[in-house]
Amino acid sequence: MIIKLIINNEEKEFTIKPGDILLDVLRREGYKGVKKGCGTGECGACAVLLNGRAVNSCLVLAAEADNSRIVTIEGIGTTEKPDPLQESFVEAGAVQCGYCTPGMIISAKALLNKKKDPTDTEIKKALDGNYCRCTGYVKIIDAVRMAVKKMKNK
Repeated sequence: MIIKLIINNEEKEFTIKPGDILLDVLRREGYKGVKKGCGTGECGACAVLLNGRAVNSCLVLAAEADNSRIVTIEGIGTTEKPDPLQESFVEAGAVQCGYCTPGMIISAKALLNKKKDPTDTEIKKALDGNYCRCTGYVKIIDAVRMAVKKMKNK
C-alpha cells in the first residue's frame, strides 16, 4: 500500500506493507535520528511529533499515519541553526551517550509548543516515558528550563 506523509515539512510517499511500524519505515527511509530502543513504547527513543503530539513511533502502524504531519529530530534544527532545545541540551550537559536525546527533545518540543512556561512538574510529566541511563535526568530538566529562558528572550 502507499501512504503519504509530510515529514519535516516535505511531502513524501512510501510503499509499505499493512503491518509495517512507523519507526521501521522512518528508519528505512533515512531518518536515523528516530532510535529503535525497546520496541514496546517504554523508552521514548523513537519519539516523533505526529500531528503535533509526541508519540512513540514503535507503537504506530505506518498505515495509521497516512496523511499525517511528522516531525523527527532531523526537522527540529540544523547544525548551523539549532533549536533552543538542542543548544540547551548541549550547554546543560544533558547529552551523554546521546541515544535518548532525540526522544527527549521531541517530547520537550511537544510540551513547549503547547506551554511556553511550563512548571517543573509539567516538564517531568512531558518527559515521563523517556528513559535515560546516563544523565540522571537533572541536567535534562535543566536543559528544558534553559530553553524556556532562551525562547522568552527571543
